[in-house]
Amino acid sequence: MTDTGTRPSRRIEWIDLARGVALVAMAIYHFSWDLEFFGYLDPGTAGTGPLKWFARSIASSFLILVGVSLVLAHGKGIRWRGYGKRLAMVAAAALAITVATRIATPGAYVFFGILHQIAVASVLGLLFLRLPAIALFLIAAAWISVPFWGKTELFSHPLLLWIGLSPFPPRSNDFVPVFPWFGAVLTGMAIGRLLIGTGATTYLADHPPHENIVTRALRFIGRHSLVTYLVHQPVLIACVYLFSLVSPPAEVEPEAAFIRSCTQTCVEQYSEQTCRAFCECAVAGLKEEGLFERVFTGEINQTTDPRVADVSDRCSLEANTDGN
Repeated sequence: MTDTGTRPSRRIEWIDLARGVALVAMAIYHFSWDLEFFGYLDPGTAGTGPLKWFARSIASSFLILVGVSLVLAHGKGIRWRGYGKRLAMVAAAALAITVATRIATPGAYVFFGILHQIAVASVLGLLFLRLPAIALFLIAAAWISVPFWGKTELFSHPLLLWIGLSPFPPRSNDFVPVFPWFGAVLTGMAIGRLLIGTGATTYLADHPPHENIVTRALRFIGRHSLVTYLVHQPVLIACVYLFSLVSPPAEVEPEAAFIRSCTQTCVEQYSEQTCRAFCECAVAGLKEEGLFERVFTGEINQTTDPRVADVSDRCSLEANTDGN
């Protein structure tokens, strides 16, 4: 695959608009995360229930758009200069996110988030660039299925966690591993192939969105998505922080916060009674071992410290026994 010198297609404003809508949705979710981080929402709120699925739908939409854009921009021949510049910018931004979050939240820093996924997917996607839509859809479905049957402790090593096949998901504020999330990019590439094959790209380019202040704003941030992504969260955090100086959140005991967060996460798979018993047991066991504060701050977890895993296993057995 070489640079053929093919002139790029006309810009499709609908894609910028869709990307802008996704960015707004992402900002809404991140605002809920910020409220939880500062104590205005219960621990675990942003990572469970409707907000959890809201976040996953946002990540999926971004990655689908990455796949669509990859095919539309390079499907007729890779424009290496533009491709390399964009890849370098995304990779640099991903590295900046890792460094910043490592400093701000060392117990749950972002080592493979959405930008890391986009950078890796931009490279992996080149291997599938010339495939027809049907093949891309089938590979995407197979790729997304792998975590349901392919997880093994072989991928639990810290250097392999980014693959996404460890049975124990790492603690991170944004974790978007290769499996299953590259499947969303492949889906987007299949959609891009369909758009080209049906002539829809020409129609969309000839019929841009209705021009008004809202669509202009959404297309603008969609066109500058990387800058918007990097800037919006510091701005939101600053706003919530300033608000906290005027109206601080109610203080919650760490033990109560841990039990509430633990229970909210657990009830997605088990009964509330079982989850409550497990979480209360975990707090007691961790405090007895002198580990509670380090677990609560994210310094250690059951993957990185076998003592935490022992407490978790013991409490799981007790909770299941009590539940039965």
